[in-house]
Amino acid sequence: MKVNDGYTKALELIQELEYNSLKMDSVMYGTLIAVCASNNHCEDAERFFRQMVNEGHTPNEFHYSSLLNSYSADGNYKKAEALVQDMKSAGLVVNKVILTTLLKVYVRGGLFDKSRELLAELELSGHAKDEMSYCLLMDGLAKAGRTDEAKSVFDEMMGKSVKSDGYAHCIMISAFCRCGLLQEAKLLAKDFEAKFNRYDLVILNTMLCAYCRAGEMESVMQTLKRMDELAINPDSNTFHILVKYFFKEKLYLLAYRTIEDMHKKGHRPEEGLCSSLIFQLGNMNAYSEAFSVYNMLRYSKRNMCKALHEKILHILISGRLYKEAYVVVKDNAGSISKQAVRKFATAFMKSGNVNLINDVLKVIHASGNKIDQKLFNMAVSRFIVLPEKKGLLLQLLQWMSGHGYAIDLSTRDLILKNSRFFGDELIKETLSKHRLSLKGVRSHKRKE
Repeated sequence: MKVNDGYTKALELIQELEYNSLKMDSVMYGTLIAVCASNNHCEDAERFFRQMVNEGHTPNEFHYSSLLNSYSADGNYKKAEALVQDMKSAGLVVNKVILTTLLKVYVRGGLFDKSRELLAELELSGHAKDEMSYCLLMDGLAKAGRTDEAKSVFDEMMGKSVKSDGYAHCIMISAFCRCGLLQEAKLLAKDFEAKFNRYDLVILNTMLCAYCRAGEMESVMQTLKRMDELAINPDSNTFHILVKYFFKEKLYLLAYRTIEDMHKKGHRPEEGLCSSLIFQLGNMNAYSEAFSVYNMLRYSKRNMCKALHEKILHILISGRLYKEAYVVVKDNAGSISKQAVRKFATAFMKSGNVNLINDVLKVIHASGNKIDQKLFNMAVSRFIVLPEKKGLLLQLLQWMSGHGYAIDLSTRDLILKNSRFFGDELIKETLSKHRLSLKGVRSHKRKE
């Protein structure tokens, strides 16, 4: 019932039936009401129920239970009770499904006293032989912060030897984890392993959470091994449990590898967790790994916190990963402070890839940051010692003149002093053109 776009697809099918002048029967109405209920569309479920009755169809137990289930979304017990009364008036038997669904409504509405009374009625009528009814009440109490009461229901269920597949254990393990009773969670997880030989992703995630919160590394590894042996694929929740655990234990490289695996499997990591991990990886000099986590966030099709761009920039500068830092500045200069851009530019002019120096200066200029003479001098100094980079030096000088940047005396003297390596006449001609071009730019600005 609750499939991807199930509700939308069901409505499209109804429109197609109406377009072809086809009438719906009671079976179709029952399915449609169930789909509405599963997708929390209570008003639509009520509308289709009325429409079915108006068209002369007699509702059965399935129709009533589906509409009743829609009331559990917001715990609307008044409508639920009225519906059950209508059902009794119609001569239908209030069966286990109806009573269990009504219990769900009471729990969702926070009516725990009524829930207990109804659970007692289910027990008396022999409809509470499995754990479902108990689990509904336990889960509601636990999520309402009433863990002691939930544990009391759990103990009562265990004392009556109610048939269980282990989900009652899962509910209580999660409840203990939420309220910080980690030792109790761990012991109950161990009890589950001793009593049951049935595992699914929900159960394994619950146990994994308990062991992680309790710091039981060996049990964590055993649970992961069991998951692998049973060919149960981890979901986003599994990965987040592990990352938080490794982070708490300061095993930052393990946390990184887990996030990397998570990303490869198509799950989106939490930005806050990734941001903290980036910081810690930077502190332990794992600069490439920090940049990798940054890129996972960057390409996850979500809006990143702007502060992350500057954070990773500082980390990359510390790690001397200047090419990567250049990419960050080029793509996000508007989100990075002028001081950080300046720090990057200085570091790059000093030690970055000489073939990218001109590109870096252009990016800094385009971002609205002025390039001072010190940066130009550093750039020229890098080119001067590499005669084979003559073309890059000439391109820089031409670009400077075209954008109104002067060459100070010390930089000019440095160029002329080494002009023999680049061709005396060519360098002098370029400097002369630069001076004339700069005069033209200044004259034009004065006229404006």
